[in-house]
Amino acid sequence: MSKTLVIGANGQIGKQLITLLCADDSPVKAMIRDSQQASYFQELGAETIIADLESPLPEKAFEDCDKVVFTAGSGGKTGADKTILIDLWSAVKAIDMAKKYNIKQFVMVSARDAGNPETGTEAIKHYNICKHFADQYLLASGVPYTILRPGKLIDDKATGHISTQRTGQADKDVITRADVAACIQFCLNHTESINQIDELYNGDETIRDAFINSVSGRLG
Repeated sequence: MSKTLVIGANGQIGKQLITLLCADDSPVKAMIRDSQQASYFQELGAETIIADLESPLPEKAFEDCDKVVFTAGSGGKTGADKTILIDLWSAVKAIDMAKKYNIKQFVMVSARDAGNPETGTEAIKHYNICKHFADQYLLASGVPYTILRPGKLIDDKATGHISTQRTGQADKDVITRADVAACIQFCLNHTESINQIDELYNGDETIRDAFINSVSGRLG
């Protein structure tokens, strides 16, 4: 059975994703920064590996995995320097390792405006630029990818319903972190999501239908 490495496992999306994967008996390895965080994931049934994303990534993290999820982020309270180091440079390092170890799917949790940072909010333009170049590096790497670009993240309960199309209305172009985690889990289990880029918002379609319709729309 395939094993998934989750980079950024102790983040809000990462924790929910690990919970979903363990509940589904999917082998998963949680990359965390602090050994004191390990017991939480081990009790769920996940392996853990300690790594500092600002340092070289340990090769043993990738050795027995065939899928990688990158959901690490510097957080909104840090400066642009940390955003460059975590959201861009650590993503580049992870992609290089994924290529070295022939990872079969790299799921990148990106940002809604990563496609064109000029259209996003000026206050987080540096963040969108970092996400943009991380995405571009993944696209050029040859590693099979799934790039997810969620809208504004909120902490409500999962709805199980999403849309891959933005409305242009700020109050509607949001998505719960729980639904993002569920979308990642879906993509890990469905090969049709490989080599696809999708924006994510809460909407009216089931997660399955939204992704299938998105792929069908591209093929059509």
